[in-house]
Amino acid sequence: MISVILNMYRRPYNLKKQLDAVKAQSVTVRPENIHVWYNNGDIPQNYPEDREIKTYTCSWNTKFWGRFLPALLCRTEYVAVFDDDVFPAEDWLRNCLDTIQRPETCGILGGSGILLPGKKGYRPHRKVGWNGLHSDKAEEVDLVGHAWFFRKEWAKYMWMEPPVTWDNGEDILFSYLAQKYGGIKTFVPPHPENNRKLWCTDENMSTVSGSDAAASFIGNTGHYGERDRCVDECRKNGWRIKGGGGHV
Repeated sequence: MISVILNMYRRPYNLKKQLDAVKAQSVTVRPENIHVWYNNGDIPQNYPEDREIKTYTCSWNTKFWGRFLPALLCRTEYVAVFDDDVFPAEDWLRNCLDTIQRPETCGILGGSGILLPGKKGYRPHRKVGWNGLHSDKAEEVDLVGHAWFFRKEWAKYMWMEPPVTWDNGEDILFSYLAQKYGGIKTFVPPHPENNRKLWCTDENMSTVSGSDAAASFIGNTGHYGERDRCVDECRKNGWRIKGGGGHV
């Protein structure tokens, strides 16, 4: 029913813990397949030799995009993609499955949602999910990141138009193109304060905030300018945002 895709790049030390977290999901929703995308040829010396894990070794840096390619090959109904610093809590996949199977919240799901400002750009925005509003219900947002969950048939939307820049904005582009070409909305599943087993990442996880040296925007002074440009270009091309993140 579910295929999981993990990305190995600058954090090889996280892979085993990620695999353990994925394999510890609720029994009824444990993934049928686990795929690992080794970006830029970065295979750790002691990588898990598990024949049930499907591996892809890419000899060049596909940045944020390559890890979504295996989704096109998956044969399950659903696909879950995780950043390399996200360790899903034990009921995360069940939470996603429960959410996506409801007609009113069927859409691209993620662990960290963004509500964009009403006029232009990426900031100021509001966050929903593990690192923002902790809601007892699914919340509609403009885009999601850190963890994605979607129907396999929607993987094609990521490639319907070229990105504004290859250096940023895969989360922006996916929600924009899925809405434009498939009429698909974006949601954050429930992240109740009193039940962190449903959250997209372990409650003790600290590096997802982007504070560690491997974070992509560390040292990139143009990071948020790139994201502003991505949002503005997608809106110009037809992205209808929910908004509510602030005004500029």
